[in-house]
Amino acid sequence: MQWVTWENVGVDRIGCAWLILREIDPKAKFVFIPRGAAWAADAQPFDIPGVRFSHHGGHCSFHALVHEHKLSDPTLHRIARIIDEADTVQPVNIERVAPGLDLLCEGLRRISPDDATALERGRLLYDALYSMLAEKGSAS
Repeated sequence: MQWVTWENVGVDRIGCAWLILREIDPKAKFVFIPRGAAWAADAQPFDIPGVRFSHHGGHCSFHALVHEHKLSDPTLHRIARIIDEADTVQPVNIERVAPGLDLLCEGLRRISPDDATALERGRLLYDALYSMLAEKGSAS
């Protein structure tokens, strides 16, 4: 399936792409469009305001993907909480790694020649985050 999102990926869109490839659609192809541009009718949009897989109720698009696909892995829920804190305004912040993850994703975008490369490089970052959280137990 073709997945579409806005250009200039950040912490949420990099995480979403990682999640889509890992848990939802291993053969996913990603297309990046300018803000406000239309997308193909057969493409699945994410992290674009007003679509199913976007910000809702103070949660990030990653959270929407986890919730809508009924993913029960507690480590994925923890990553959703981290991205919520990194990408949205939260009343209370408890995830110490959230600002660091946001900073690293911003850096990946800056050193990458395009969004596809940033997503590919971000996969390694999210694989490492998942591994550490799974090993340490995701409830903490």
